[in-house]
Parts: sequence; C-alpha cells; structure tokens
Amino acid sequence: MKRVKHMLSAADHDRVAKAIGAAEKRTSGEIYCVLAHRSDAYFYPAALMAAAIVLVLGFLAAVVLKALWITVDPLTIPAAQIMTFLLIAVLFACYPALRVSLMPWPLRYRRAHDNAQKQFLAHNIHMTQNRTGVLIFVSLAERYVEVVADNEINAKVEQAVWDKTVDILLDHAGRGALAEGFVCAVEQVGEVLTTHFPAGSSNPNEIEDRLTEI
Repeated sequence: MKRVKHMLSAADHDRVAKAIGAAEKRTSGEIYCVLAHRSDAYFYPAALMAAAIVLVLGFLAAVVLKALWITVDPLTIPAAQIMTFLLIAVLFACYPALRVSLMPWPLRYRRAHDNAQKQFLAHNIHMTQNRTGVLIFVSLAERYVEVVADNEINAKVEQAVWDKTVDILLDHAGRGALAEGFVCAVEQVGEVLTTHFPAGSSNPNEIEDRLTEI
C-alpha cells in the first residue's frame, strides 16, 4: 500500500483531534475530518483530452501541408501523433498536478463531492446510533470543501449553516492555515450540534476523534 505523505504535522493532527473531542463533550453528535490530497487520479479524462488535442493538431497539420503543396509520407503525421500522445502520457504519469490542472472545474467538483460521500460511508459516519454524524471534508487539488451531515441533522440544519463552515475552512486554507481552519470548522460544527443535539446522560464516543489524510 502506498503511504500518504502528510500535509499536516503530527501536532496539527493532535490539535484537530482535541478540538473534536472538546466539541463532542457538549453534543450527542459525532464529528470526523478527512483531508484528501486529491479526489481522483484524472488519468483517463486527461488522456482522452490529450488524444482529442493530438487528433485535431494532426488534422490541422495535414490541412496546412496540403495548402502549402508540401508532400509528406502518409505515415508521418500518424507517427508524429502517436509519439506526441506517448510523450503527453508520460508527462501525465510523472506529474499528477498537470492532469488536475487540465480538468474543468465542474468535473473536479463532481469528483470531490463524490469522494466526500464515499468517505462519509467508508468511515461509518452514517452508522451512529442517532444518525447524528458529520463529516468535514477537504480536497486540496480541487480546492473543495464540504460538510456532509447525516439524516437527523439535515432535518434540522439548513445548508446555509454549513456554507458558513465551508467559508471558514476555505478562508484559512487560502491563507495557508489549514490546521487552524479545521479546528475552527470543528468548533463551528460543534456549536451547531450542541444547539440541536445536546449531550445526554449517556454520551458514548462512537467514532474515533481524528483527522484522516488520504
């Protein structure tokens, strides 16, 4: 299994975990944080885009050569297209950020949103006893932040409330204070959960207090 090179230090992870623990003392809800370096490899969409560009360039080259009355071997252009595509494929394999940069924003957001939903299920946040789990999700490559709340919370909390949390995290991330952004977001979510789902006499910790990097 490939090891994830952490963006945040062990001290940063500890700060976020402690913030989650403190927030959950006042609520029956559960909070979990996930930081994704990127939400998709984007290799196939990037390769498809590269193939389309190579085909168009090959066609344009053929038109220009014909207009200039320049005769070339019939295999020259296809061979050049293949070599160009292979070169681009190698660049894509070596530089993942290049693949991401070529993707349109709607596709990036859709993949990041899908990943947020997947992480919500993968970490069993939907399995809390009272369906009061919340995921705070950040995907760096896509510059995407989402708060995913379980059914019981969504029935009482409007999306506009979570949008404020998203804005807090985006602002901190833009200033290079990602760990602080997670802490502030956890505190914000904790306040919301405390209002609607205060801690009872029994308040088990159903999900580990942590920030996971993937």
